[in-house]
Amino acid sequence: MAATHGLLRDKTVMITGASSGIGAAAARLFAEQGAAVVLMARREEKLRALAGDIVAAGGRALVTVGDVTDPDDVERVVGQTVEEFGRLDAAFNNAGWGSIGTPLHETDDAVFRRIMDVNVQGVWNCLKRQIPVMLEQGHGAVVNTCSTAGAFATGAIAPYVAAKHAVLGLTKAAAAEYGDRGIRINALMVGSTRTELMETAMERIPQLEQAAVARAIQRRLADPVEVAQAAAWLCSDQASFITGAGVPVDGGCSAV
Repeated sequence: MAATHGLLRDKTVMITGASSGIGAAAARLFAEQGAAVVLMARREEKLRALAGDIVAAGGRALVTVGDVTDPDDVERVVGQTVEEFGRLDAAFNNAGWGSIGTPLHETDDAVFRRIMDVNVQGVWNCLKRQIPVMLEQGHGAVVNTCSTAGAFATGAIAPYVAAKHAVLGLTKAAAAEYGDRGIRINALMVGSTRTELMETAMERIPQLEQAAVARAIQRRLADPVEVAQAAAWLCSDQASFITGAGVPVDGGCSAV
């Protein structure tokens, strides 16, 4: 049975990067909180397994395979969302990619381009196609996954720091442009989180986990659902007076 209560009851939410990590945790949580979730990522098998779990638990989920770096894919997914559910109340633009780093002068240009394509162009592609639907509705909420690297140099590879600064800039600019037209746009400044990408990196560099949490007050990695909980709240009507913000979900990393 679909949820009859919850933060996101009767809302339709598009989630990118939904096949694993924060995106998958958000999909499960948002559905539990009453939302119809639209799952976008490149890995169809993982999306279908996730959607199956959500539907089996009484939720609503639409699988939309696509790549956020491709504007046509994003256009198609937004169109499928409206066709299936008739609306797009919120979006969690979560897809991202990073790399364990070489110094700037040794970093291949292809790595720079991929990081910018996924993290910046991907958010741009989503905002450009989500906002018109929300404008027509007269309401909407968008949450972009940023990072503490969007506020300061974290030790992550330089293009990643630059990309996340750009995501925060896009968030603030879009919030300022559309705030008087019923659309709220915020970013999550996420600290180190136990995602598939992070787990792979820690296998390669065992000391990475200790380094990743060294600056934080809560000296541990976040569980993906802890980030998803913040995203759910920002997508909900309970965050009605919050827009243009970079909301830290970082265990206190940005406080010290």
